[in-house]
Amino acid sequence: MTAPLLDIRDLRISFQARDGQWAEALCGIDLSLEPGKVLGIVGESGSGKSIAMMAFLQLLPRGTRVEGSAKFRGEELIGMAPARIRKIRGKAIGCIFQDPLSAFNPVKTLGQQVVEAIRLHDRTISKRDALKEAERLFELVAIPQPARRVRQYPHEFSGGMRQRAMIAMALANKPDLLIADEPTTALDVTVQAQILDLLGELREELGIGMVLITHDLGVVAGIADEIAVMYGGSVVERGATEPVFYETAHPYTAGLIGAVPTLDGTGALRQIEGTPPSIFSRPPGCAFHPRCGRAGAPCPVDTPRLLDRGGTACACHFPLTETAEAVRPARVLDGDPA
Repeated sequence: MTAPLLDIRDLRISFQARDGQWAEALCGIDLSLEPGKVLGIVGESGSGKSIAMMAFLQLLPRGTRVEGSAKFRGEELIGMAPARIRKIRGKAIGCIFQDPLSAFNPVKTLGQQVVEAIRLHDRTISKRDALKEAERLFELVAIPQPARRVRQYPHEFSGGMRQRAMIAMALANKPDLLIADEPTTALDVTVQAQILDLLGELREELGIGMVLITHDLGVVAGIADEIAVMYGGSVVERGATEPVFYETAHPYTAGLIGAVPTLDGTGALRQIEGTPPSIFSRPPGCAFHPRCGRAGAPCPVDTPRLLDRGGTACACHFPLTETAEAVRPARVLDGDPA
């Protein structure tokens, strides 16, 4: 069996409020990723998707409490010395951040910023050669006229082109792991499809492992090998992509699937009632029970464990027994409930 490229065990993250109260934002999650595979992490805003990745890269604010284990190629990242994590971050692990316009320095050309990323980890390469490599990377991610584009500033690029430039920078040092945090946010549907196709092609060509973070199950459907659905700081369902979609066990996952429009327009578009809980007011028991149409007596009391339900692993006292029951935790927007 292949050793995991990334192996996360019982990862917990807590933040402290101004009044001194500590609140757990991540409640002990387990995730793993094999080399060359794609793991999709899905959930609404505030579910803990991004902070899980930022924690082991040491990108969270000072004073954040991080516990548990996150091993990259067998090396523990939690508690790693800052000098060592800087050698890994940006080289062995590349990152695509949510908003490339704010992630890039507005007063430096994109070529200068890619050159800086390359030379930070390899001082033996000259600026001239690093700029040639930046041009090659721009060509790799399908940016037209790369020799001219590397001399332009972020504001001169469209949203889709900036995202491609961000991907080029993330690939600059040939990482083994690529973390893509909402890589299609604020892009129109056509550009979204282009970016996802590009990530899929790069994964095939370069053989890199990838963690794709998104709120949209439709985004990961065609690219992820495995999916982890997060809610309230916990993984509520996990499994291979096909079983997650076609053997859905958790009502929250079913609600997310029901909120994705279909291309042929069949089926009613549904939404999940209510809003995700704050980390300072998370309900006891199952965090999803106030929004769930299947909640029963144990749900407000006992926190369900993540157990193998056949197709996927699911943390639910009353898992779905068939796909048709997915309508229960949602409200139909364009008609009467099924």
